[in-house]
Amino acid sequence: MGTRVLLVEDDERIRQALGLALADEGYDVVETATGEEALEVVDPDLDVVLLDLMLPGIDGIEVCSTLRSRGDLPIIIATARSDTADVIAGLEAGADDYVTKPLIAGELAARIRALLRRRRPEGHGGAPPDASPVLRLGDVEIHPSREVVERAGTPVHLTQTEFRLLVELASARGDVVTREQLLQRVWGYDYFGDTRLLDVHVRRLRRKIEHDPDEPALVLTVRGSGYRAGGG
Repeated sequence: MGTRVLLVEDDERIRQALGLALADEGYDVVETATGEEALEVVDPDLDVVLLDLMLPGIDGIEVCSTLRSRGDLPIIIATARSDTADVIAGLEAGADDYVTKPLIAGELAARIRALLRRRRPEGHGGAPPDASPVLRLGDVEIHPSREVVERAGTPVHLTQTEFRLLVELASARGDVVTREQLLQRVWGYDYFGDTRLLDVHVRRLRRKIEHDPDEPALVLTVRGSGYRAGGG
């Protein structure tokens, strides 16, 4: 079975055009027109969701939040508005990435490929359980090969994107990692100065691993540059 994409878009013309374009790129596309229908058809065989934010009934933000509460299925939100509030709301709801309309099929396919590479990195499946050393930030332990994070011995659930972000920062061992470097390493391609993705994911990560997210000790901001890991 090929890569399965759930396309959630209420505009029939856009949905059909995108569905055909993604099929031409080799994806197996499942189409739905509403958030309610999307939540009903989600199954373990899906690989990624392309979710329009402006939906009738249950909107895309609520759908995104519900999907994220169920698990780590990669989500790309699509919005006709590129204003900060709209994009950030979707990212805060748990989306991994976003695109703005009008959508370009080639760019969208590249985003999907990058997202799936992060989820299934080359060679990961064959790595022995303890192949990578344990990384530590204060009382947080990160096991890269097992994709496990614990704080004071308690498991912490991170999305794949949050996990890769944490590993990049912890691996730098206190050195500053610039925003551009993080966008390239975690998301897989350049964002031409748009750092909303990164900053929202940092906030989400802090809420999960910091004792006080408003006074972070583990993921520190370096103004004008990027982020670095602290010692807690």
